[in-house]
Amino acid sequence: MPKDQTSPELPVRVPLVTEPWGMFKTLNVARRNLLEIIPELATRQLIVSGKTGKTWHMVMDPDAIKQVLKDKLEIYPKSIVTKRILKPGIGDSMFIAEGAHWRWQRQAAAPVFKYRNIADLAPVMSAATESSCNRLAALSGTTVDLNAEMVTTTFEIISNVTFSGTGAMDRATVGRAIERYMHSVGKLSLMDLFALPAWIPRPHTFFGATPLGDMRLLADKAIESRRANGPKPVPDLLDLILNAADPETGREMNSTEVRDNLLAFIVAGHETTALALSWALYLVAFDQNVQERARVEAQAALHGRIAGADDVPNLLYIRQIIDEALRLYPPAAILGRTAMADDILGGRQIRKGDTVMLPIYALHRNHLLWDSPDAFDPDRFASDKKPVRYSYLPFGEGPRICIGAAFAQIEAVIILATLLSRFKFERIPGVDPKPVLLITLRPQGGVRLRVSAA
Repeated sequence: MPKDQTSPELPVRVPLVTEPWGMFKTLNVARRNLLEIIPELATRQLIVSGKTGKTWHMVMDPDAIKQVLKDKLEIYPKSIVTKRILKPGIGDSMFIAEGAHWRWQRQAAAPVFKYRNIADLAPVMSAATESSCNRLAALSGTTVDLNAEMVTTTFEIISNVTFSGTGAMDRATVGRAIERYMHSVGKLSLMDLFALPAWIPRPHTFFGATPLGDMRLLADKAIESRRANGPKPVPDLLDLILNAADPETGREMNSTEVRDNLLAFIVAGHETTALALSWALYLVAFDQNVQERARVEAQAALHGRIAGADDVPNLLYIRQIIDEALRLYPPAAILGRTAMADDILGGRQIRKGDTVMLPIYALHRNHLLWDSPDAFDPDRFASDKKPVRYSYLPFGEGPRICIGAAFAQIEAVIILATLLSRFKFERIPGVDPKPVLLITLRPQGGVRLRVSAA
């Protein structure tokens, strides 16, 4: 049964807004932690509206969310703010492109992420997991930042599945670029709150190149080298993208389009999975009963082996833990859209130009949609239970659902199951992480746990 909602022992959460704020306080708080501008009311109602520079609506109604993400996709493109923040890093990749430009890229890349291709890449996931186990074994009995360890592991995976282990992307370079990006480009400005036109440069552009410039140069060199030298004997992600074509027209991506999508996959492909695993490890350390149950399942399935793709169907409770971690701490915790026409959402009038926000963090903790929403309860994702459609959106939904969702889920199960089969994780009193949202929902201060042999 879910834990009692009144219990003081709940996983870390963010205090939400309980009183009206002015624009400048909202901006100051948003630059520190975007989650903290979500009203508490958003966890108890299905739609909340307000005005901060322009009219906005936070939507938690599953039927209304379906309108935004599926039924009326064309009138709810990604918001101007979202594009301002993401475009300097990932250009016009499918993650922010709209209309026909999005559609053909999505159709071209979709076969890359078929299960067959993901399964072929799973040995890379297992090898990186083994490296992680070796590092943790050497640190047994000490306190370890598991967030840093998961970033290392998932970066090794995305680097090897993208570039076949050629070292085309240096982890230190990527890490520095992402950190600078999060703490400069990724922060809101007054321009964002006032919804000024997209052609006006954001403040960071006055101070030289964007933080991801070095990454773009590395990616360009890797693409040029691969075009010159031909594909690898076993195709990697770069080969698959270079050969991707729109099934309707046969159009292939040019080098800039390959680069932009590649960077999006690299950044999202390791950052978000590392976050899901970091929060999952914090949660199993928070609840030792859950951890022990998961360890029994993992040890029975693996018998001392590193997990692989074939093991994933037998690791159902491990998958439930990951699903619950993604519910409590969704990496993309707020989605933004701009209404391009008048509409009605959840009985609320939406005007052309209004900002429509889908606060996934609040949606996943909404008392009208979830029992004991702040409690950690992996059994809410048991096979005989299913959340209300469009009430659980760790990867989005509709036509624009995350193209790499299956890759991330398999990767996360392989890593978490292997780690829990071999190690025990314990909380350090007074050192719980704080959920902080810039572009993604990160554990401020890391996830510091005591690690020992199981």
